[in-house]
Amino acid sequence: QVQLVESGGGLAQPGGSLRLSCAASGSISRVDVLGWYRQAPGKERELVAFATDGGVTYYIDSVKGRFTISRDNDKNTVYLQLDSLKVEDTAVYYCKAAPIITKDGHELREVWGQGTRITVSS
Repeated sequence: QVQLVESGGGLAQPGGSLRLSCAASGSISRVDVLGWYRQAPGKERELVAFATDGGVTYYIDSVKGRFTISRDNDKNTVYLQLDSLKVEDTAVYYCKAAPIITKDGHELREVWGQGTRITVSS
């Protein structure tokens, strides 16, 4: 069974920093894209950033220059460094792996983590 486990959320002040981690566990051969999404109260879930196994990264405009996504392919782990946090970054952050190729050759279209809450407040 493949699972994603996030960690690193919490409370930060405006201008502060946090670092999120998301580790995929299970019988995994490859994860093509690892991404971070967030859902603020009363809003729809939105993509924040993603990183491909080939090294391509993408950020939404509102986090460019403030957030940095990185991944360790050997550990099937993705990180999100959040700097210069703003109140509007408050949300539950989810990681997603899509697709996951298992060691027995199956393809899992997407797997989500359980979410980790970030609150930015003074």
